[in-house]
Amino acid sequence: MISSNDFRTGVSIELDGSVWKVVEFLHVKPGKGAAFVRTKLKNAQTGNTMEKTFRAGETVPQANLEKRTMQHTYKDGDQYVFMDMETFEEARLSEEQIGDRAKYLKEEMEVNILYWNDTVLDVELPTSVVLEVTETDPGVKGDTATGGTKPAIVETGAQVMVPLFISIGEKIKIDTRTDTYLGREN
Repeated sequence: MISSNDFRTGVSIELDGSVWKVVEFLHVKPGKGAAFVRTKLKNAQTGNTMEKTFRAGETVPQANLEKRTMQHTYKDGDQYVFMDMETFEEARLSEEQIGDRAKYLKEEMEVNILYWNDTVLDVELPTSVVLEVTETDPGVKGDTATGGTKPAIVETGAQVMVPLFISIGEKIKIDTRTDTYLGREN
């Protein structure tokens, strides 16, 4: 159980038989009446959001989430297959469950998978990935690091804006949260 006074962004609670993640919270103490906590919650299974108000000190069950590090082994049709490298158990996720993050998934990449009651809830990619540039306009002599950007396609099919001096075959580091270029890798 967790008290509404202890709500923080990212805390997971159980409500109406499903897992909800606290996205926003605000402790309100009006001049008259009892204090309360106004929250914005996101359903971990469906992605729906809702706003709910709790009395100050009200307790709700905290969701017991388990995080396992798994490796993306291969794609089978529209299913992504992940394997726990310790127990060799497989988990399959559909393209809908992974969503937009699939553009950075590469075979043999290690990711964190969140479980709740043996149900897969979410996939957490590393904050940055190193991928090879497969398609981009050629750089021109004299292009500088501060001269602007151009689109580049990486080996997983994602498009990222990169500096003008980046060429095909180079490995670049990408921030998966903001889809931005972070630098070159050797």
